[in-house]
Amino acid sequence: MAMNDTTRQPIDAPAETRAPTPRPSRRRVWIALAVVVAIIGGIAAWFLLRAPAETPAAKGRGDPNARPMPVVAAPARKGSIDVYIDALGTVTPRNTVIVRSRVDGQLLGVGFREGQDVKKGEVIAQIDPRPFEVQLTQATGQMARDQAQLKNAQLDLDRYKTLLAQDSISKQQVDTQAALVRQFQGAVESDQGAIDNAKLQITYARITAPISGRVGLRQVDPGNMVHASDANGLVTITQIKPMTVVYPVPEDNIPRIVKRMQGGKDLVVDAYDRGGRTKLATGRLLTIDNQIDPATGTVKLKAEFPNDDAILFPNQFVNVRMAVETRQDTTLVPSAAIQRGAPGTFVFVVKPDKTVTVTPVKLGAVEGETTEVQSGLQVDTLVVVDGADKLREGSKVELVDANARAAAQPGAPQRGPADADKSRGQGGRSKRGG
Repeated sequence: MAMNDTTRQPIDAPAETRAPTPRPSRRRVWIALAVVVAIIGGIAAWFLLRAPAETPAAKGRGDPNARPMPVVAAPARKGSIDVYIDALGTVTPRNTVIVRSRVDGQLLGVGFREGQDVKKGEVIAQIDPRPFEVQLTQATGQMARDQAQLKNAQLDLDRYKTLLAQDSISKQQVDTQAALVRQFQGAVESDQGAIDNAKLQITYARITAPISGRVGLRQVDPGNMVHASDANGLVTITQIKPMTVVYPVPEDNIPRIVKRMQGGKDLVVDAYDRGGRTKLATGRLLTIDNQIDPATGTVKLKAEFPNDDAILFPNQFVNVRMAVETRQDTTLVPSAAIQRGAPGTFVFVVKPDKTVTVTPVKLGAVEGETTEVQSGLQVDTLVVVDGADKLREGSKVELVDANARAAAQPGAPQRGPADADKSRGQGGRSKRGG
């Protein structure tokens, strides 16, 4: 059958002889144009609606330099501040004695409790004295016999001297008798030494405290044999009142310390716990060692503490803080104002137009919440002490009260009159440097 449809082509006809692809209908084209126009119109409407809101105030909210930042500021002031030296020290007793027996014997009993405070001369142990009492009896008897012999020899010597004067005996007999008298005299003196030794052993059997202090743990129980050669002894007594602390300081600080001591002023030394937060005791510098350790370049110092509350313990490690100098009429700022960054150490100074500028400063001594500024800052200059974390050069600021800023923070506790009085009391104490 012949094909009447002229639009059909044979399947194997060449591509260039095929009919062209039909174009999209006009309806689809109009729909696409409408979608594009709607999108453009929405974007234009958004810009038109947003344009009136772009006021200068709204723009300022996006610019941190244009919006004033609330900060707390304080003026730099004149005052005095103490210069401290910090070191790590070891609590060292002034006297420590290992109590040992000076004689051998059986320990009958002890007269102390472990950890008890004892006084010098107090009996703390008793060794069996009976062997030494027996020795005393023997020495006394020996001396009585020798004294009797000496007396008899002395009488014979007197007779011989009379006979010699009558030329009845030879002088040799007299000399021999005189030598015998001296021999008995030496025996009596030796006996006296034996008696004294026996009495001394009896005294040593009664052990007394050589110093006043606190006894440690007992090393020997009653009933055991003790010897003078025992290494551990009976107990250790440590003097804890007063107590000393030994600590090293760099040799560069020696001139200032010596100058202060030669001026007749005591150097106050504070001892803190291992964390450096709690003050344990306050004392004074006692002495300086007579040489510098060449290996460390430090010299040892010894400070004395009354230690009436016995809070310092032998061989305890403490942080030592010693005031070596008081600087007068120096510029002081709160330590919170000190910032550190690319310019080095700096502060944010509040200018009269309520903007801040970065001012590099050179720091000196630090005492608690107060820092000395040696250069770069004038007295009465306002420096930012709170709120400096978001500031930069030229930022505008708004000065607020410190208490108001603390109350505005979320979760800040309500402050009452008692808290206000407490804050004023702390503020007064913090001005010790001024």
